[in-house]
Amino acid sequence: MSHTLGRFTGLTLPTIVRGEGSYLIAADGTRYLDACGGAAVSCLGHHEPRVNRAIMEQLAKFEFASTVFFTSEAAERLADDLVQDAPAGLTKVFFGSGGSEQIDGTLKLARQYWLARDEPERTRFISRRQSFHGNTLGALGVSGHVQRRAPYLPLIIDAEKIAPCYAYRGRAAAETEEAYGLRVADELEDALQRLGPKTVIGFIAETVVGATLGGVAAVPGYFRRIREICDRHGILLILDEVMSGMGRTGVRYACEREQVAPDMLVMGKGLGAGFQPISATLVAEHIHQAIAAAHPMVVHGHTYQAHPVACAASLAVQQVIREDDLLANVRRQGALLGQRLASALGQHPNVGDIRGRGLLWGIEFVEDRASQRPFPAARAVGWNVSRAGLNHGVLLYPGSGTVDGSLGDHIFLAPPYNVTEADIEIMVAGVVASVHATLGRRTQQ
Repeated sequence: MSHTLGRFTGLTLPTIVRGEGSYLIAADGTRYLDACGGAAVSCLGHHEPRVNRAIMEQLAKFEFASTVFFTSEAAERLADDLVQDAPAGLTKVFFGSGGSEQIDGTLKLARQYWLARDEPERTRFISRRQSFHGNTLGALGVSGHVQRRAPYLPLIIDAEKIAPCYAYRGRAAAETEEAYGLRVADELEDALQRLGPKTVIGFIAETVVGATLGGVAAVPGYFRRIREICDRHGILLILDEVMSGMGRTGVRYACEREQVAPDMLVMGKGLGAGFQPISATLVAEHIHQAIAAAHPMVVHGHTYQAHPVACAASLAVQQVIREDDLLANVRRQGALLGQRLASALGQHPNVGDIRGRGLLWGIEFVEDRASQRPFPAARAVGWNVSRAGLNHGVLLYPGSGTVDGSLGDHIFLAPPYNVTEADIEIMVAGVVASVHATLGRRTQQ
């Protein structure tokens, strides 16, 4: 009997004993191709000697020093590394230990900015439906993930929600991508007029939507219009790249593709690649200057922020990505993965959409392709495809409530940046076998 209270109360999970490249090996010898990276975390796969060595070298010096009293060489070097090619204006780094925690701290820092500006009436955030920013109460407040929010609604401070940029379901048949993007972006303008711009702290969005929609990137022009609206009304633009950043989409910061610079950019997951728990927020210089002028400290902190071992590991991860030119591999293998998925499943009558960018790909399942009608929630299609993946030796991340928070199913794939073409072929074969095992082996007539 296990004394661990895990995520699932009714399941006995395999015990992992070893990692090799893109694979995790269980105690019974079963090898699992990690096609989802544990929710887009393990961007270097499993077992990277250069990162292991950096961890041991830091431990040989010292393991921990509180940021109340000290900084560390590891934290300073990592911050320099992150800022050197950051979006314009982002000059400071605030560290944490995980994505949800980091979103909370970022929301608090944004509030402190407006207090420093002597605008205490700014108390509201605007976010998007079908978004997910984390599982802490603050992060759930700005999230649009209905299922994860539901048990805690009486406890959370809710954000105003607007539509996501989700062209597969939101764009009208006669509407161009550009027109659609501008239309849904203008919902931010409508929300600001409804709430009063001077009551709003900022707008938060995932640059590429991860868990809730499965690899949905905005259409061209959407984020540029969002940036214009934020600038016009003087509110902060906060981009959540916990899942999509740090190279996952083929560029270091996903917003590079959108040609915008946010006021705050949140990262996690691939920042430390799973070797150590770490997250960070890039902060614009104007925010830092306002807070520093008004108050001698940031009124937020956690014990393990800027942990020296975590920072040393993360810096090594970033160095490996550069040394091995892995962002080029993300773009190359990501294109191949998209092509292979489309070729193998593009005509399956229960596959509605295959979408992605870099090495973040989602497959949305439907009961009827023509009408885009989702399966009944009770069918739990995404979950069942994921469970079938275990039987075929491939790890696939499931999602549900894709359409409206209750209906809709998808899986997403987020393999390591050093994935090989051979791995891609095995991965796609595993996905196809899992879909066929769950939904049958059929093609659209």
